[in-house]
Amino acid sequence: MKPTLIFLALAGMAGLSVAAETAQPHAAGIESKGYLWNKPNKTLTRALKQKADPEKGKIAYEECRGCHKADASGRPDAGYPQLAGQHTEVLIKQMLDTRSGRRDNPRMHPFIEADAIPTKSIPDVAAYLHGLPVPDTNLKGAGKNLEHGKALYDKDCGNCHGAAGEGNGKEFHPKVASQHYPYLYRESMDVRDGIRRNADTKMVKILKSYSDEDIAAVSDYMSRLPPVQ
Repeated sequence: MKPTLIFLALAGMAGLSVAAETAQPHAAGIESKGYLWNKPNKTLTRALKQKADPEKGKIAYEECRGCHKADASGRPDAGYPQLAGQHTEVLIKQMLDTRSGRRDNPRMHPFIEADAIPTKSIPDVAAYLHGLPVPDTNLKGAGKNLEHGKALYDKDCGNCHGAAGEGNGKEFHPKVASQHYPYLYRESMDVRDGIRRNADTKMVKILKSYSDEDIAAVSDYMSRLPPVQ
């Protein structure tokens, strides 16, 4: 084999090796028989019980600032959610679901895999983020159909996410108040369409009947709920 061809072959093998190391794994999700979105597992249970250190979490969060910003207010133009003030339980579960491949997020996965952040640091990061003040500068929607959005929220969403959008950490229901509109809209669409594979099955059932316009209206309403610390 000519030297050039040998080099190209080796380069191709190296590329495959890197891809294999960095590719997000695929864990069974909502498409699987017997799926339970909040089923406990050893890693999650251990992380939830761990005594967290927010100061250590602040240091570990350095890896995340590029996307979610120093104050954890997120980047709505790029689809990154606001994390400040979110429930620790929700943050821990979503980070672990992304690491295992139950929640598909190839952009985030390299920053949450074990080589990037140890499992023991995940509760620390969650505790640090939970303690940050919730900004009220999030991106809202167009504000054209808020009455309809409120009616949908009060009927279908408030039981889990709270009347004020405060969520419920123990039940893994996130705060939605003051979250970025584009993020709320995209994730709700993904839940409805079966793309968000770690979604709550009750939420999937509810959103199945929603039109794109319904999702836009309720997402806009949630984005305008006042911050809840």
